[in-house]
Amino acid sequence: MTSGRPQPRTSAPPTAEHTRLAESPSSADPWRLWGPYLSGRQWGTVREDYSADGDAWSYLPFEQAHARAYRWGEDGLGGICDRFGFLNFSVALWNGRDPVLKERLYGLTNGQGNHGEDVKEYWWPLDGTPTHSFLRWLYRYPQAEYPYARLREENARRGRDQREFELADTGVLDGNRFFDVVVEYAKAAPDDLCIRIDATNHGPDPADLHLVPQIWYRNTWSWGLDDRTPELEPLDPGDVVGDMRAVVCRHEFLGRYTLSAQGRPEVLVCDNESNDRLLFGTATNPARRTKDGINQRIVHGDTDAVATEGTGTKAGFWYRFDAVPPGATVSVRLRLSTAEPDENTFGAGFHAVFGDRAAEADEFYGAVLPAGLTDDRRAVARRAYAGLLWGKQLYRYDVHRWLQGDPAQPPPPDQRRQPSGRNTSWEHLSLADVISMPDEWEYPWFASWDLAFHCVALSHVDPAFAKEQLLLLAREWAMHPDGQLPAYEWAFGDVNPPVHAWAAWHVYQADGAWDTDFLVRIGTKMLLNFAWWVNRKDADGSNLFEGGFLGMDNIGLFNRSAPLPAGFRLEQSDATSWMAFFCLQMLRICVEAAHRVPAFDELATKFLEHFLSIAHAMRSFGSQDVALWDEEDGFFYDVLVHPDGGSQRLRVRSMVGLLPLLAVAVLPERTAELPDFSSRLAWLRRRRPELLDGLVTDAEHGGRVMLSLLLGDALPRLLARMFDEQEFLSVAGIRSLSAAYSTPYTTEVDGRSMTIDYEPGESRSGLFGGNSNWRGPVWFPVNVLLADALRAHGNYLGDDFRVEVPTGSGNRVTLAEAADLIDQRLVSLFLPGPDGRRPSDGHRIESSPDPLWAAHPTFSEYFDGDTGEGLGATHQTGWTALVADLLQGPDGR
Repeated sequence: MTSGRPQPRTSAPPTAEHTRLAESPSSADPWRLWGPYLSGRQWGTVREDYSADGDAWSYLPFEQAHARAYRWGEDGLGGICDRFGFLNFSVALWNGRDPVLKERLYGLTNGQGNHGEDVKEYWWPLDGTPTHSFLRWLYRYPQAEYPYARLREENARRGRDQREFELADTGVLDGNRFFDVVVEYAKAAPDDLCIRIDATNHGPDPADLHLVPQIWYRNTWSWGLDDRTPELEPLDPGDVVGDMRAVVCRHEFLGRYTLSAQGRPEVLVCDNESNDRLLFGTATNPARRTKDGINQRIVHGDTDAVATEGTGTKAGFWYRFDAVPPGATVSVRLRLSTAEPDENTFGAGFHAVFGDRAAEADEFYGAVLPAGLTDDRRAVARRAYAGLLWGKQLYRYDVHRWLQGDPAQPPPPDQRRQPSGRNTSWEHLSLADVISMPDEWEYPWFASWDLAFHCVALSHVDPAFAKEQLLLLAREWAMHPDGQLPAYEWAFGDVNPPVHAWAAWHVYQADGAWDTDFLVRIGTKMLLNFAWWVNRKDADGSNLFEGGFLGMDNIGLFNRSAPLPAGFRLEQSDATSWMAFFCLQMLRICVEAAHRVPAFDELATKFLEHFLSIAHAMRSFGSQDVALWDEEDGFFYDVLVHPDGGSQRLRVRSMVGLLPLLAVAVLPERTAELPDFSSRLAWLRRRRPELLDGLVTDAEHGGRVMLSLLLGDALPRLLARMFDEQEFLSVAGIRSLSAAYSTPYTTEVDGRSMTIDYEPGESRSGLFGGNSNWRGPVWFPVNVLLADALRAHGNYLGDDFRVEVPTGSGNRVTLAEAADLIDQRLVSLFLPGPDGRRPSDGHRIESSPDPLWAAHPTFSEYFDGDTGEGLGATHQTGWTALVADLLQGPDGR
């Protein structure tokens, strides 16, 4: 069943990286053992929260992170770890002025930022390959003291109607007074990693820099479950060949590795244990030398905080560079390997590995990306893929253990076990996997609908990993026994839109449409998820659904996740549309799978009938007065049903009313080969023609069948709204709320006056923390889905069906051309405009003409509905990396 989307190439010329992918298709294979799986932030996450009130941000804040051992994971700058998270490596920095060693990214917590949580650093994933045979990452480190207090205080002073106060606004980066620290990894073999760290002084004056590469074991021994303690032991300089220092790493599972460091840095050893005396004022510490020992030695001069011999569980190589001249680069070379260090460790072969792997990365993307891409578009795609690949992080979380607490630790407070406690109904969830994250700082945890979009983009470079990710969330240790997919760690029971099946279909297509075993596996699990939706989110069996906020945070007049007053029910246009969309995704999976597994023929029939029932209900449930489709406005709305059976349309034109467009599919001719499906369709035509309101077929279209929620004049009427520049069409794509509400819209709901207004940029609403806004900005994933749906309609209706774009312009285009226009506006966010600036950079420092800033696009969470400026999380390469998927199409859109 076609969606009308141009399909990527089904095969690529063999490259060295493709060969490695073939050798290691699964996460358990050798080339995937080491990767950028170390989190960008572990502090302030739900996993580390053992508080009574569930305030994760306050329970383990940034200020304690350098001295407090984590329970479930680790974090660091530009780091790597093994896929189990036992052994971790990252770089630490000190400029001689900061009050604490720079070991991790800093940002404001949800309560500190005037628009919610917000990272206050500058860094960029520069490159990467899917097996992580080559990785490059850049961090911009100020030479002045990092202004922690000023960032907190100024953002606390600002209201929601003001811009966020960023690091560049403090003046510490003026005159380019910073070091660019580039960290590169190149694998000589799956268990042999060459590491290169280069720091360049871009400022006008000499500046000091301390580079401290660190290696440490995740603390697995303090919780009363496994008292085996791994060891890091510095080798005596006399036992090391050549000009280097080395630390031996011994672990019962990983075995023996050696981290070698070129030159003569001072080796500092401590333990990855909490400093209880510093944190909590206790009399003693669990270990003599605690996690913050290296910080205490370098920043505070405490020689007793570290050892230079013996064993520990955390170690650092202390390189000191005094008065680095302007423009000069200082370098550090390391190697993590199972082989013993010798005179060749940093020889010609070490340097050749970097050249070879970088050339192979270029070769790989040369084969993956369309040949006709301009340099600008190719660079955007490479950066998008780099962000996605660096966003693969280890996620460990056993909810049962987390709720029960650990034997060697104080028991968690009783409040955690109450029915209202976080994730108490998800005790089955137990994950210890590398998972694609939305953002390595603001969202260092998976979200089910984000991940689905990630997988569509990842399918072009690593289809095996993309499939593995989709299947993982549907496995029995992740999916709830009742069939619900876990939403995200703050509330696994929240509801995300059902896009998993759509993503699975596109991953299948991008990989050459050969792996029907994958379709059968994911399709079977999606049957459970579909049943959960029907049983839990269709309260009265009306085929209309009440999904809650559905990931769209503050889009409604009120919080749609909050319980309604007794007897009220909100029939949602978006929830119902998502379910019609889900039906059609399952229908095409079943049609495809039925040619291998005939039983799927009957399942295809089931999803046909369920779609028709939903389509009928959306137009005419109860009476025409309460249908989701409003004939007068030519738009879909949510409907609030009152206890007495009365109802009221919530006449807010938003993305909620555009989503019915997504529910469309053109059946392939091969459906005629499915006996159950074809016979049932014929029966419906004869016996139940009233159910075929959502089905179109006639001789003009060669006997093909299109299923759609938008028939007759409904499609052009809805599109007239969508392509109206005074409503939804913006320079950046399709807005999430009509700009007509620049004049606020007010209505009465259950006796209360409620107002919504168009907010093109940052959220002025406190719903969901206020760090996401669906009241006007452009969001990448739903725009991609809308364009996808337009192509599907156009594939059936043909070039004779045209719409006016923009509305009122007199310019009539095909639906495929209209879809291309949306894609082009999305892609253009990252391309230099007539003034040489990227729209997504807006007024941020990245918009500076200075090439040191202009070279680095960011992939934001969403985009200003008027200007296209990137907003929200500034490193959410996750679903915004769908730009790479768009660039895979004809001419890179």
